[in-house]
Amino acid sequence: MIIGTTKELKNHEYRVGITPDNTKGFVKDGHIVLVETGAGLGAGFTDEMYAEAGALIKATAKEVYDEVEMLIKVKEPEPSEVEMLHEGQILYTYLHLAPNPELTKALMEKGVKAVAYETITDEHGNLPCLRPMSQIAGRLSIQEGAKYLEKSYGGRGILLGGVPGVERGKIVIIGGGIAGTYAAKAAVGTGAQVTLLDIDLNRLAYLEDIFGASVATLYSTEANIEKCLKEADLVIGAVLIPGASAPRLVKREHLKLMKKGSVIVDIAIDQGGCCETSHITTHDHPVYLEEGIVHYCVGNMPGAVPFTSTIALSNATFGYARKIAKLGLEAAAKADHAILTGINVYGGKCVNKNVAESVGVEYTDLCEMM
Repeated sequence: MIIGTTKELKNHEYRVGITPDNTKGFVKDGHIVLVETGAGLGAGFTDEMYAEAGALIKATAKEVYDEVEMLIKVKEPEPSEVEMLHEGQILYTYLHLAPNPELTKALMEKGVKAVAYETITDEHGNLPCLRPMSQIAGRLSIQEGAKYLEKSYGGRGILLGGVPGVERGKIVIIGGGIAGTYAAKAAVGTGAQVTLLDIDLNRLAYLEDIFGASVATLYSTEANIEKCLKEADLVIGAVLIPGASAPRLVKREHLKLMKKGSVIVDIAIDQGGCCETSHITTHDHPVYLEEGIVHYCVGNMPGAVPFTSTIALSNATFGYARKIAKLGLEAAAKADHAILTGINVYGGKCVNKNVAESVGVEYTDLCEMM
């Protein structure tokens, strides 16, 4: 199979879909790897490193798109990239289609076979390709939230860990999945008071066993969310429904209950955000004020640490890519149910039920098509 990757076009996105180590693996398996010149520079990988690993370096993204059978990316394609896709091509990347009906319909019209990292689900119900980026985003959320609590950024001027004789800051984390758990790990490290909410009592029990008295756990109800928001200095939104739009748990009226200059970091923004007043921002302009509350809603948070996040991502995605390259998408999906769950668009149809419901298109059962 001819496999390739290109330079990411999203604002301040320095990650890359294929590493030189991945290239060696593909070439060893007998595949051809095409890499757009400079694609890996942001993550620390030169053209020479790819060439030494066996890749063919192409001068433009179009040369890669024109030849590859499987395109491996990090983020969803920009409009100019969608134009270069062709029928039957495998697109393997984060897609986050639920809040993006235009992209969903465009991929359907192009007839591509779109496999989304974020919906690949293993036999234990885990999301292995989403996990590493959730881990990084969770940790970054506290780092970024602490920064934007500084007065010069519009924050309250709070030091989360406090000092002797001064009350510590209060962090509220909504969602106890991977991102929420790693946010809690980082939050505890600041010395702040930390409260975590979730609707899964078993998960809350597990988290209480892990964190002990350093994190307070609460069952997530509107009343408990309101209560926590009134006291919070930093709120982390880490709610996820695989493939679907995130539920809007923080309403505009809730913001009026919060302390002016407190900060919301909405990790769920890729799936539309879990705050009603959230809209996607970039690393160039990461924050805005709404009802006196600082909102940080960067859609590609891990792009800020591309070396760490590229390697972490490729560790998770390469095994599935290798299987797809060896068997073809259809045979790979039949052999590995996780790959089947990752397919969002196929043969001009939307084949992920949550995505179809979120974007308002007809759902088609993939098993009936293959």
